[in-house]
Amino acid sequence: MILSLYSAASGMDAQQVNLDTISNNIANVNTSGFKRSKVEFQDLLYQDRRQAGGQTATGGTVPTSVAVGNGTRVVSTSRVFTQGQLTQTGEEMDVAINGGGFFQVEADDGSTLYTRDGSFKRSSTGEIVNADGKVLTGLGTIPTEAVSLYVSPNGQITYTMSDGTTQQGGQIQLARFANAGGLRAMGGNLFQQTEASGQAEIGTPGDTGFGTIEQGYLEMSNVNVVQEMVNMIVAQRAYEINSKAIQSSDSMLGIVNQLKRS
Repeated sequence: MILSLYSAASGMDAQQVNLDTISNNIANVNTSGFKRSKVEFQDLLYQDRRQAGGQTATGGTVPTSVAVGNGTRVVSTSRVFTQGQLTQTGEEMDVAINGGGFFQVEADDGSTLYTRDGSFKRSSTGEIVNADGKVLTGLGTIPTEAVSLYVSPNGQITYTMSDGTTQQGGQIQLARFANAGGLRAMGGNLFQQTEASGQAEIGTPGDTGFGTIEQGYLEMSNVNVVQEMVNMIVAQRAYEINSKAIQSSDSMLGIVNQLKRS
């Protein structure tokens, strides 16, 4: 019965992490470029009281084992990088990736961070930056005489000048990873490359494995609120039934403690 206490406690702890993850998904349902997380569980070691394949006293073979588990644990909170819905905004600086890939922005320390959030702005110095002022890499500055901007599906930027002429600017380059789930979430809709994600592969939008650029759109979160609510109910019930197991084990231990020798 002591084992049941620890097993149920591990289940409650795991479901708490599950509920925390679900809550974070729901909280970011309107966050541009957000990718939902899912919790993955593993069972713990087993106490073998009789092993399958062993010999019986009569020389036979034991067909099945007697093994009692020690509970569960959270082994991963992995990101699900499915495509979010593209929502039209009409803003010329809003761009969305329709397909695979990440935008590249420059961090304060000069390193490169990655994001699916295409809500960009024009800074006072003519650079294209995100909401935190991090610069979209490889594009240079927008001329002060530019009155409008066009981004083609392959990421090529063209400016319309105040005199009506057009001028070609830089080209947006996307990054992709062999294991996008290995990226480290930094907050602010940003991800950082890790050894688990592998090195970034840089390519032009529209190339094989890379999505195209949609100007005037934003990619919304890929969170399905209805599914998350169902997951929340399941997590809550699992947490509750584990607490019941602890109460039952405690009750049984109380009965044992009250036993007297005849």
